[in-house]
Amino acid sequence: METIDLLKRLSETSGLSGNEGSIREVVRELWSPLVDELQEGGLGSLIGLQRGSGPEPRARLLLAAHMDEIGLRVSGIERGFLRVTAVGGIDRRLLPGLEVTVHGRRDLPGIVGMRPPHVVPASERERTVPWEQLFVDVGLGEAEVRRLVRVGDPISFRRELVELKNGRVAGKALDNRASVAAVTLALEELRRTAHDWDIVAVATVQEEVGLYGATASTYAAAPDLGVAVDVTFARQAGLSDERAFPLGEGPTIGVGPNFHPQVVERLKAAADGHEIPYSIEPAPGRSGTDAWAIQVSREGVPSGLVSIPIRYMHQPVETGAVKDVERAGRLLAALAAGLEAGFRPRWEDEP
Repeated sequence: METIDLLKRLSETSGLSGNEGSIREVVRELWSPLVDELQEGGLGSLIGLQRGSGPEPRARLLLAAHMDEIGLRVSGIERGFLRVTAVGGIDRRLLPGLEVTVHGRRDLPGIVGMRPPHVVPASERERTVPWEQLFVDVGLGEAEVRRLVRVGDPISFRRELVELKNGRVAGKALDNRASVAAVTLALEELRRTAHDWDIVAVATVQEEVGLYGATASTYAAAPDLGVAVDVTFARQAGLSDERAFPLGEGPTIGVGPNFHPQVVERLKAAADGHEIPYSIEPAPGRSGTDAWAIQVSREGVPSGLVSIPIRYMHQPVETGAVKDVERAGRLLAALAAGLEAGFRPRWEDEP
């Protein structure tokens, strides 16, 4: 499938943490022809099984990418305007002027507004606008708003994916729809590639508010090895190179206590063997990704992390390179295909 078309569809679909229904149905449609079994977990994560060809009982590789996104939620209705609160890590500085979709009894287009600068006291003009001074306007009167919208309704950013020059794209929710795309491309590649292990692909929910989908789905899948796929910081103005990675030069492989050394070595070997460029990303503690939930599930799961660099994380203009998404997909497929039937990561086998 065409990667840009895939990214566009995934990015533009709504799916806030705790309200992932729309994006789940898109992923269900994409994964149905690529897996042998597909089920919905108790929290709403989508779990696909692609069977391997090794002898039974087969080991299981978990590939997890969260499909939820950050956004807003209606916290009150005042004279027809919607007061809002955050879902996930929202930077209020970005909100004024944004186009949004209010998911009420029917979807309503809206904009995030604030008082004009002319009437804001001089002492407040340089400050971040507080929540109580932000509102969403859907253009309807109070009675109609109250009929169509309820406190608690989710509000998603409304943004089309834009193709930039040099193979880059920009849009909302590339954190983490870019990784869902990578897992999808890996499943497509593995459909035509022999692999001994069973592959369990999971589009997890509620990562942005606490890794809850990964916690529950990893427990259910009981994998022998797990790899989370997420995004990381790409180099950009105002961000030191020590904290960021090149855009367009491949994914990163996490290294640190959250990641089993044998999984790290397997990922590096798969990348080297298939000439996939990558960077090493040190993580001194918990990674803040689904890899943390995977690692501490049940009695513990040997885990790894593959990340796709993007610019402007947690903004409606997250920018990534199409090649990095494709390379991440190839790396996941190469790792899966290279796992021999008898391999099991062991701590005593550290390099």
